[in-house]
Amino acid sequence: MSNVTMKTRIQEGKQAREYLKGIKNKRILIVCDKFLSENGAVTYLTDILCSGNAVELFDKAIPDPTIQVVGSGLCMMYQVKPEIVIGFGGGSAIDTAKGIIYFSMVKELVKKPLFIAVPTTSGTGSEVTQASVITDPDNKSKHLISSDEILPDVAVLDPTLTLSVPQAVTANTGMDVLTHALEAYVATGANAFSDAMAEKSIELLLKSLLGCYKDGNDLKARTRMQEASTLAGIAFNTAGLGINHSIAHQLGGTFHIPHGLANAILLNHVIEYNCTSQEIMNKYAALAVKVQLAEAKEDSRDAVKAIKGLITALMRCMKMPESVMELGIDRMEYEKQLKNMVDNALMDACFATTPTKIAGPGIQKILLDIYEGRESGRKG
Repeated sequence: MSNVTMKTRIQEGKQAREYLKGIKNKRILIVCDKFLSENGAVTYLTDILCSGNAVELFDKAIPDPTIQVVGSGLCMMYQVKPEIVIGFGGGSAIDTAKGIIYFSMVKELVKKPLFIAVPTTSGTGSEVTQASVITDPDNKSKHLISSDEILPDVAVLDPTLTLSVPQAVTANTGMDVLTHALEAYVATGANAFSDAMAEKSIELLLKSLLGCYKDGNDLKARTRMQEASTLAGIAFNTAGLGINHSIAHQLGGTFHIPHGLANAILLNHVIEYNCTSQEIMNKYAALAVKVQLAEAKEDSRDAVKAIKGLITALMRCMKMPESVMELGIDRMEYEKQLKNMVDNALMDACFATTPTKIAGPGIQKILLDIYEGRESGRKG
């Protein structure tokens, strides 16, 4: 049985924020980071919201939002008792808003607010998912929480908000989109609906990611990437993810490697490991044909090579590191954290839908291989 839920109303385009004009006489809490509040970007929201609304700002969101930050937001949530929460920013800001809402519901602090997500990057797909990733700095780990309560009610997709995103962030978030689509396509929860979303996401990404990287002001390319991000989010919200994300969460929680970059470094290694299952290799091959990276008559292994070649080419065109070592992380310190990263990856929520069975030794081998960029392929 397949379960497909798409509750989020999507307002898309340069005029998408017009939807906000209809909000009147409400208590509103905007969640963003300090940068967006101090540089005036948050006026994108406050200028269009009716003056009759009571608007409060929580601007303590940080990359890899922590339990402590969410706790601080909970205090403000209890004080304001908002009828509407707006998550404004990249994935971390929207995840912070989700964490605040989630624990507010668990603690029964407030009635469930209407939740509006307004992304300023194209990567996480958080505006259409019921998941949030919160970091525990003491344990050097990331934890995924999942609940229908934190699936946004409305997503406001305005590509003009992404025009100023720097090249490195464009690269990292773009590869996060590709990872979402690829993992969702082979995840154990995949179905015809999630497959269609993943395929279209990759099709749009192939037409737009490098364009966004080379010219950040290319509105057509930015629009396509925003659509690709949202489609990939819908895909993995339905199908699940896999060990690529399970391991990436630990790399981020332990060494603060940007999430999209961690995913990109892992991607070819995880694909190679997953292809120890002929069934999964064939599915990757079918995807390669669908997005015109390979022809139907090609051998599955060659079709998978085309996908892996594409990933390598994209990373090199966008000047992305291809190994952990290139990030300046000390090998001894890295190896000291291996057991903790392996243990936490096995407990990560994304692990449940990984398509090819893997245990601790297999995850450790992938972690060791990505340090210098060697490719893994054996089961473990």
